[in-house]
Amino acid sequence: MRRFDIELTVGLFLIAGILCLGYLSIKLGKMEVLGSEGYEIYGFFGNSGGLKNGSSISIAGVEVGRVKGVVLENYQAKVVMSLSQGVKIQEDAIASIKTRGLIGEKFVEITPGASEKILGPGGRIRETLPAVDFEQLLSSYVFGKI
Repeated sequence: MRRFDIELTVGLFLIAGILCLGYLSIKLGKMEVLGSEGYEIYGFFGNSGGLKNGSSISIAGVEVGRVKGVVLENYQAKVVMSLSQGVKIQEDAIASIKTRGLIGEKFVEITPGASEKILGPGGRIRETLPAVDFEQLLSSYVFGKI
């Protein structure tokens, strides 16, 4: 009977450890299992510049959401953004694709507007700025076009 108690305790401890490891990997990977509390908006960009699903969205350096999808629509990149519930975006806000550091990851930065109208779920950000193409910029400099 004593051996059975030890095996049961070890088994329960092992299951608890696996559950904790799964929870940590989901939280550290910033994945969503059951969905998120918030709403979605979208914007069209002339060049997504390597933006990926799960990239962060920030306002004034504070992360407020994640990129939910990047698809091609009418020869433009349609970026679907999932924002936290408490974040309000004005209809004249500007969304731009930026890079962290010189060769860092891409993210979307939203610059708030001055309008009193707020975008609702499914709304579209009309003013967008595509990612800066460093290769094109460098080649323009090298060949004297700048």
